[in-house]
Amino acid sequence: MKKIPLRKCVATQEQLPKKELLRIVRTPEGTVVIDTSGRMNGRGAYLKKSQEAIDIAIKRKALERALEVTLDPSFIEQLRSYMNES
Repeated sequence: MKKIPLRKCVATQEQLPKKELLRIVRTPEGTVVIDTSGRMNGRGAYLKKSQEAIDIAIKRKALERALEVTLDPSFIEQLRSYMNES
């Protein structure tokens, strides 16, 4: 039986299968992007695919702490619209 890789959501602190989480990456150039492939280079943080998790992450600055970066308001909007589409 194959082991399912688990990752922890930075907002809810839940251990979840990697497939159920969204990976956000701070690239070596310093930009913050949504990593749809799950394989991009850079510092990554995982976020549960839910609106509540995004709200918690923004309120507590969990993503900013995990990625060691200040998030742009435009990226937060991009993240919210991505969540609404999927």
